[in-house]
Amino acid sequence: MSRIGKSPVPILPGVDIKVAGQGVTVKGPKGTLERTFHDRVTIVVEDGVARVERSGDDGETRALHGLSRALLANMVEGVAEGFRKELSIVGVGYRASLKGNNLELLVGFSHPVDIVAPEGITFEVPDQTRIIVSGIDKELVGQVAANIRRVRPPEPYKGKGIRYVDEYVRRKAGKAGVAR
Repeated sequence: MSRIGKSPVPILPGVDIKVAGQGVTVKGPKGTLERTFHDRVTIVVEDGVARVERSGDDGETRALHGLSRALLANMVEGVAEGFRKELSIVGVGYRASLKGNNLELLVGFSHPVDIVAPEGITFEVPDQTRIIVSGIDKELVGQVAANIRRVRPPEPYKGKGIRYVDEYVRRKAGKAGVAR
């Protein structure tokens, strides 16, 4: 049995889980998330925990077991506490600012790059070189942060670009010159 799949998901205080067939709705203080799970797994809620049970023992079903449990746990944690990703901007003249709910990036192009905040995502810019992406859906927070990073990924020679705060950028040596 999957080590991840067999562990129960504790239901945090203030979180309510409703199961209707394969559809699961998780409601908490930060919002509501809905997801439809594969028909090879079933979600059982009892005694303050949620468990994911699988129908068979083939490889794909075992994989879905662990995946479904992880997705359910992320839903519970998201509506209770939320998720956030922090990005850092490195480069002379590179900066970010908020325009309403949207993000404006000045990262060395001839024009500013505007990023529209999807439903359920909020941007924070504590200073011009830091961006915080937050929301209740872990998958969406990670995707939006990756899209922001993709605008100007860090380059290996000077390290300029947009990176995650805890990301290590491996640096390369520049030209060494020609020995004659």
